[in-house]
Amino acid sequence: MDWDVKEARVVEHGCIYVKFADGLEGKVRFQPTAFRGVFEKLRDPNEFNKLAVNQYFVTWPGELDLAPDAMHAHIKETGEWVIN
Repeated sequence: MDWDVKEARVVEHGCIYVKFADGLEGKVRFQPTAFRGVFEKLRDPNEFNKLAVNQYFVTWPGELDLAPDAMHAHIKETGEWVIN
């Protein structure tokens, strides 16, 4: 799929770079308010830095992941996905 994530890396705490199968690339930014609920533990930079690409999506330990289709759509439209 076009939205399969092929590469991802932490740019800084709260911000990651992603590249998709179709060549689209951009950033995902977590606003401070996004670090709640299941994403609470990512408030810790050490946990945030455990980012990985599992098959075709961005993931962290504990089965945390981001929907690649939503991420692709936002980045295609604006160049980044801001998560509130």
